[in-house]
Amino acid sequence: MSKCQQCIVRQFNSLNHLSKDELIRVSACKTSKFIKKGEALFAEGDHINGIFCIKDGICKISKMSENGKNQIVSLVKRGDLIGERSLITDEVSNLSAVAINDMEVCFIPKEEIIKDLEKNPDFTMDVLKNMASSLKKADNIIVDMAQKSVKQRLAETLLNLEGKFGTNDQGAINVNLSREDIANIIGTATESAIRLLSELKKSGSIEFIKKDIKILDQKDLVKISNGF
Repeated sequence: MSKCQQCIVRQFNSLNHLSKDELIRVSACKTSKFIKKGEALFAEGDHINGIFCIKDGICKISKMSENGKNQIVSLVKRGDLIGERSLITDEVSNLSAVAINDMEVCFIPKEEIIKDLEKNPDFTMDVLKNMASSLKKADNIIVDMAQKSVKQRLAETLLNLEGKFGTNDQGAINVNLSREDIANIIGTATESAIRLLSELKKSGSIEFIKKDIKILDQKDLVKISNGF
């Protein structure tokens, strides 16, 4: 098992604000696990009671609506933390996290992290900043759902995905999302997402490399996302 103080992943998140002694203590109590593609890290209604640090892989964070549709609210990648809200509330999780590809994650129990929140102001402030950022993104999703068309949301999503995950050797967006996943991000039926992707392909904005999506005309997608 790798030690937190030697792990490069922590440089991308709040754990980077912990001292060497704090990292040694956290490392002694953490557990590491492998999550297969399609498996859940946690489900709605679970008590998380700690934070997950993503060492490798990507997972989708989603919320099930009353009519049984999944709404993906974010995608979490290597270096990200999940579960910060469990540190300040005893409520069960209102979200689920499912692996998009094989993952390696570390879990740090709540009682250990609470000690650091109480004693290390830099760590506490960074955790709060990340939670505030998540709330801001959630606000933006609500506004987009209410005010933007499905096509606008699709164009914006493709741009955001490329910005977050970069591109692979063939220039395609470097994350393996199903058409259903894309539909669940933009809040529409899978058939509608497929049709709109085909329209963007016909217009020359994107192309398909097998199931992957390559952006050919960023400016056109920006125009579409802004409603032009």
